This record gives sequence, C-alpha cells and structure tokens, in this order.
Amino acid sequence: MSRIVYVNGEYLPESQGKISIFDRGFLFADGVYEVIPVVNGKLVDFGPHVERLERSLAELKMRWPCSKVELHDVHEELVKRNHLKEGIVYMQVTRGAADRMFNFPQDIHASLVAFTQVMALVDNAHARVGIKVITTPDIRWLRRDIKTVMLLAPVLGKQEAYEKGAQEAWMVEDGKVTEGTSSNAYIVKDGKVITRPLSNRILAGCTRRALFRLSRDHGVEIEERLFTPEEAYAADEAFLTSASQFVMPIVEIDGKRVGGGQPGPVTRKLRKLVLEEAQK
Repeated sequence: MSRIVYVNGEYLPESQGKISIFDRGFLFADGVYEVIPVVNGKLVDFGPHVERLERSLAELKMRWPCSKVELHDVHEELVKRNHLKEGIVYMQVTRGAADRMFNFPQDIHASLVAFTQVMALVDNAHARVGIKVITTPDIRWLRRDIKTVMLLAPVLGKQEAYEKGAQEAWMVEDGKVTEGTSSNAYIVKDGKVITRPLSNRILAGCTRRALFRLSRDHGVEIEERLFTPEEAYAADEAFLTSASQFVMPIVEIDGKRVGGGQPGPVTRKLRKLVLEEAQK
C-alpha cells in the first residue's frame, strides 16, 4: 500500500506528491524542516518541535505555511491515514516557488510538505549494543542553530562514517566536538554528563531539551562545556540524542573503545527515562 503524503493542502499517494521545479527549497535550500517521532501512534514532543520551527522560520524571515493548529492536524492525519504506530513524521517548509532570484520574492506562499516513515524507535537493535562513531571536520556554515534543509556537509560526514563501518560522525571545529551529523553529542566522566552549550554552532535538539529536564528531575548532573575528541576517547561513556534515536549509546570513537565497550549505566538510565516519557 502506497504511503499518503501531504503537499500544500492535499493528501496524495506518494507517487503523486510533486512540487514545482521553481521551489526555492530545491533551488537554494531555502527551507527548514522538523522530524517528529511517533510512538504507539502518538506524536512525541510536538510542542517543542513547533517552537523550534517557529524560531527557524523567524530567523530566515519566512512565512508560516498554515496555522499551528492546522500543522498539528496535518501530522495527526498523516499518522492516521498511514496507520503509523512507530516511526517519524518529516515536515518541510520552504519559502515557496518563484523564478530564480537570490533576493526574497514578494507575494509568494510558503510551501509545506510532510510524510511518514516507519522506524523502530523503542526497540532499536543498535541501542542494545551501542554504535560506532568517527570524527570529521565541521565544514558547515555558522548558523547551525537554524534547522535548514542545507544538509550537504552532514550528508558527506554520514557517508564517510558508513564507509568506515560506523553509524555516525561527530564533527570537530577548532579541536572541539560540535555535534553529530544528525544528533547532539555527549560524553560521561565520573558519572557526569558533558555536552556542548547551545549557541549558533549547534542545533538545539528537542530530545536534548527533554534529556536536560529528565536529568535534573532524576539526579543526573550535566555540565555544559566544550570537549575534545581525546576527552571522548578517554570517557567512561558516550552517547547521542536525536528525535529518531532518542538516547543512543556509543561504544567506539575513531576505532577506540569507549569505557568497557558496551552501553554504560548513565546512558542506559537516560535512555530508559526518555523512552518511558515518550510512551506515556
């Protein structure tokens, strides 16, 4: 059965979902996106994702394609029509379609597309054994706090990781880890979680936000500071967070075993807390 997708006001079979060749997302990567997890048929953290979308749109001076209520209805309807129990809803907003010009066209409507994707989020096989990570130079622009569709640098980093037998790449700038190609990065030393503070250099992850709140409520200390790849090699534990992986243990970085080479107690505790909240 073909997926049903959403394209600018219409629910269509995926084979019929089309946008203009003049869409600025296609021509300039002039667009933003969000990925919202779905567990037990329910949207997880929809509110924080929409807050971040609102900020991204504002930073790029981009119009909303619809109201927030309508956006929520689109997500719920896609989950319903596709009988999605577990996975994600991907949504993308672009400035719209117009003849190719660098300056913002006037009087065009923002474009909204969305689709579902089935994924094993809760019982993810990688979470039981941990994943491998490599480091790679961070070659992105300096507004990484905006969740744009301009993802060529992360694509190259992720491909490098796959070619080296790893599942993720941690990007490094000025000798310090920024974040993963599609995730936020953390290490654990002496029971304390260490992660880079928010700035224009990294994306404010919605799962990161939930992790901070749950850590505070359950006595897990988090220190926000920069850390080096060398610190990560010597860490007791390492993990990443993202909407599609929640909390994912990391057991190897650049071929070096982290801690005991298996998911550590702090990481397991945090994954359990995040999953429990997602399944409520």
